[in-house]
Amino acid sequence: MSSLFGLALWLIPLSFALGSLPFGAWIVRWRTGADVTQMGSGNIGATNVLRTTGRLAGVLTLLLDIAKGTLAVWLTGHFSEANTLLLSASALAVLFGHAFSPFMNFKGGKAVASFAGAFAYLTPLPFLAIAILFVLIVAYSRYISLGSICGALLFPFAVWLILHPAWPVTTAALIAGLFITWRHSGNIERLRLGKENRFEWKKK
Repeated sequence: MSSLFGLALWLIPLSFALGSLPFGAWIVRWRTGADVTQMGSGNIGATNVLRTTGRLAGVLTLLLDIAKGTLAVWLTGHFSEANTLLLSASALAVLFGHAFSPFMNFKGGKAVASFAGAFAYLTPLPFLAIAILFVLIVAYSRYISLGSICGALLFPFAVWLILHPAWPVTTAALIAGLFITWRHSGNIERLRLGKENRFEWKKK
């Protein structure tokens, strides 16, 4: 137990630190010199970066945000011998780091890409099922937020139905799903009012 606690003392903060890296803000600053939080929706995630700065910046933001989620959970698994409790806590720490980044005055994005990276590693089959659902919803509705919300809400059920995992994984999946849904509160309201932006794959 003491060894597990010792690992948690540095692996969980490390996961939070990796999650807190605001790649979207840095990429927009590097490409244009602008502050992405003052552009479009004000979000640092890939969708807003794509809309305000272009395809390359958006795709790069997406890939880096996914990568930091995967890296954090992989490092935790490597150093903890794949301890389920630490892996689950690490996945959540990445999301919280992205959403409450010290680099952004403890503000941040909605953490969907970081969620993708973390849980694609931790729960690959349920994540794949939800990813397919996400693509179908976005392709039909052209609302990325709707795909993200539906995926987040259904993800815990997918984890339980497909894996029947140990309680830390199920709990982490439930917290992550609710957290991402909460982070989309503004999108939910805009969807309700018919004012949400539709996704368009175009170069600015």
